[in-house]
Amino acid sequence: MTELLTAAQMRAIEKAAIDSGDITGLELMERAGQGVVEAIFEEWPELAETAGRAVVLCGPGNNGGDGFVVARLLKERGWEVEVFLYGDPEKLPPDARVNYERWGEIGDVGRVDLAMDVLQPVWPESMLIIDALFGTGLTRPLSRQLAENLDRIQGIFYERRLVSVDILSGVCADSGLALHSDAGVAGSGNRIEADLTVTFQQPKLGHFLNEGPLLCGKLKVAGIGLDDWRDQWYSLERPALVRLCTKRVEGSDQISKPSWEHLHKYSHGHALILSGSAGKTGAARLAARGALRIGAGLVTLGVSPSAQMEVASQITSLMLRRIEGNEGLSELLSDARLNALCLGPGLGLDRARDLVPLALNTVRATVLDADALSAFADAPGELFGMLHETCVLTPHGGEFARLFPDLAEKLNSVPTKGPAYSKVDATREAAKRAGCVVLFKGPDTVIAAPDGRCSVNSAHYERAAPWLATAGSGDVLAGFITGLLARGFAPMQAAETGAWLHVECARHFGPGLIAEDLPEQLPAVFRELGL
Repeated sequence: MTELLTAAQMRAIEKAAIDSGDITGLELMERAGQGVVEAIFEEWPELAETAGRAVVLCGPGNNGGDGFVVARLLKERGWEVEVFLYGDPEKLPPDARVNYERWGEIGDVGRVDLAMDVLQPVWPESMLIIDALFGTGLTRPLSRQLAENLDRIQGIFYERRLVSVDILSGVCADSGLALHSDAGVAGSGNRIEADLTVTFQQPKLGHFLNEGPLLCGKLKVAGIGLDDWRDQWYSLERPALVRLCTKRVEGSDQISKPSWEHLHKYSHGHALILSGSAGKTGAARLAARGALRIGAGLVTLGVSPSAQMEVASQITSLMLRRIEGNEGLSELLSDARLNALCLGPGLGLDRARDLVPLALNTVRATVLDADALSAFADAPGELFGMLHETCVLTPHGGEFARLFPDLAEKLNSVPTKGPAYSKVDATREAAKRAGCVVLFKGPDTVIAAPDGRCSVNSAHYERAAPWLATAGSGDVLAGFITGLLARGFAPMQAAETGAWLHVECARHFGPGLIAEDLPEQLPAVFRELGL
């Protein structure tokens, strides 16, 4: 998997490399500027064939130093370049100051606080606008004047290419949130959205969380020669890293790996999905279909007496078992071959309160979703006391807030300094409190284990699938995870793999998707993956 770094982790890698004497900060800055220029011409090859005009906005830190390098390299290619510095050149960090002076040998620097009456005349003829104001190190909100002017520039940027260096100015690199102040908000109103963001060595959390992907546009990662130091540092810090889910999920090959030990259906696991009352069985049937398609050998729907005929008329390859109260569930769970449970989709709050404790008491691999979570909104501690390490909770934002109201309050509060409290922070704390894996749903799904392991399953950039926001898709995801648990996947592995495949199925189908389509895409997705 690809690791996502915080700003502090990236600084630690850079510092380790510089302290070794193998590379200087000035060399890293030169490579960063070169990476931005190469990414620009890779994204828009037509710009490499002409000498255009660019405006480069440089900030008071090393991000501004990267901007001076970009300006110089474009100038050397024959471009007409206007450079503006926000801040006092005398206070620039040493490496940024060197590149400020290098630029000064070939061009002028406008010293303004982004006053629109000064800047606006140079925009109309410019093909590129480079945002090198504030990068991943931003810890405080932008000034009122700067925030307001960045908002106003939105209209001027229309039909021009805006390139952000590292991350769009004003956005926290750890959370994907814009930092706010009483005086103004960067990214509000007619907020700026970059066309291209070029970051260095590794993507950062903020590129994939919250509104970060929307504000970053297209994301490119430019190597700056820190591979060796990244690997050495990772060997010490790996438990703290956040991974980006990819198709190379550890152990995913076992989905279809043949074995002489797996020659009958029970060897692939038997999953039980509990359903609600009549008229409310669709969610459970979606989950059950997902569990069966992803490879569980058998899937049984446990239905209430009132729903038995309804479900029987809707299913074929799924099995059906009538369950009336705790006694019926206890009898069914006496079958040791049932090795994975899913409670919640369409279950009903009263039925969930009755059956969840009994199911958890068997200490089987269990997915709790929807009603199984909301049923304990008034007493989340009661639920946490029953959970065990082979459980997976799959809340959306509302369900997360009901179970973890204090964490949701911190997450939803207006950030006034960085690094801001992020969805990664909230999910890690939730997993530790619950004592099991928590999958916090969304286009930036975050998955965390009690020991601090964490990953992000992103449906952004080239993996964007907005049509996945459709009724029932979360029920299918719960089924995917349950089916993988039945197959023997560990909870964290099942959650990561299920979430990744969920997005891939949506992308394979495309617009017009409804929840019923998701499980039916799995065979084609598996073939494409060579599974």
